[in-house]
Amino acid sequence: MNILKITGKIVSGVKQGAFFTQLEWVREQCLEKLGFTPWPGTLNLEISMDHVAVIEELKVTEGLELVSPDSNYCSGHVFPVSIEGLSAAIVLPAEDVRVHPKNVIEIISPEMLKSALKANDGDWLTLTINPY
Repeated sequence: MNILKITGKIVSGVKQGAFFTQLEWVREQCLEKLGFTPWPGTLNLEISMDHVAVIEELKVTEGLELVSPDSNYCSGHVFPVSIEGLSAAIVLPAEDVRVHPKNVIEIISPEMLKSALKANDGDWLTLTINPY
């Protein structure tokens, strides 16, 4: 995969990211596969419909799978990215548990991205999808 850049606007989420990112199996697999343990929560970016096709293309690639050891939780895929030079990853949950429209993507990082980037809802950020 080539390096791709996507710009999106920060939007509020549904406040479920902190729960997901604090599951022990998620933390362990993120450390193993991404090299970091995620901050408790996600950053949500609303992207243009033109960029939705890029995200859809990611779904058909293998990505890095986070595999749930518990059938009560879904597995998902993560894709390494950087945002303004900070390490992060796009999280793509299984479609049947997706809580956002297709043009809203969730980002995890080892730090609270809004604070690290001095950003707020409504601000625009560019992320770079890193080939792996």
